[in-house]
Amino acid sequence: MQYHRFGEIDRAAMGSAAFKETLRAVSWHDDGHWYLGGDRHILVLSADGEPIRDWSTGKPPWSLAVDSEGRVWVGEPGQVEVFSPEGKPEDTWRNDELFGLVTAMAVTADSVFVADAGTRWIHRFDRERQLLNHIGDQHRKGGFHIPNGVVDFGIDLDGTVVVANPGMHRVERYQPGGESLGYFGRFGQHDPAGFPGCCNPTNIALGPGGEVVVSEKAGPRVKVYAPDGALRSVVSGEEDFDPSCKNMDLAVDHQGRIGVVDPVGLALVFYEPTGVAT
Repeated sequence: MQYHRFGEIDRAAMGSAAFKETLRAVSWHDDGHWYLGGDRHILVLSADGEPIRDWSTGKPPWSLAVDSEGRVWVGEPGQVEVFSPEGKPEDTWRNDELFGLVTAMAVTADSVFVADAGTRWIHRFDRERQLLNHIGDQHRKGGFHIPNGVVDFGIDLDGTVVVANPGMHRVERYQPGGESLGYFGRFGQHDPAGFPGCCNPTNIALGPGGEVVVSEKAGPRVKVYAPDGALRSVVSGEEDFDPSCKNMDLAVDHQGRIGVVDPVGLALVFYEPTGVAT
């Protein structure tokens, strides 16, 4: 499968809601909207990239997720804020022991998954905030090995938790209860199927067919793997991003189009499978 870059949403297109200092998080929801988090606000975009609404957050966003009812969950330093679909504050989750820096989130019908870069674990709660279990706490390194400073993951169609473990140069799979289901990946400085450098992949997202989409640093690029770990495509090369880009968050829409955060240019860059109409 081949991909091509078909555009980006930059600061000029974002208008008055443009991010000025940081852009860290992106999510796509089946309402057809893209959600961006940075500085101290959330920006919602239409499928065509038109700004729809934005609102302020209590702390700088590092991650976000949108649940089935359209609520927006925002991971921040030390807390998670929950907003209505219109951006009204509804709740704040705090946990001094487990929420150091919330760098990824997912919300299912019965669980809230919170990735913390402090403990280097993913914490699974029920919707009433009761802690159910950790994911990664049984790892031989005491947690996910994250020299880049973030834990990132996605939830597959069958409920499997798929985690980027950059210090180990691999993608790992877990049951929601924390049991390991194996991994794929290896160090590979020159083989495109491998993960180069000290610590890749940095970020991860899942496509509608179970595809595993990852971003890397030094140099920055995006790749797509089949669910079994076979490399499908090198989506972008270093020419698409500033060489210093790292921790490029990702989201994939229902057509397999990939949105990639450019944290240096403060833009959202889009790629689509060849043959899909823009």
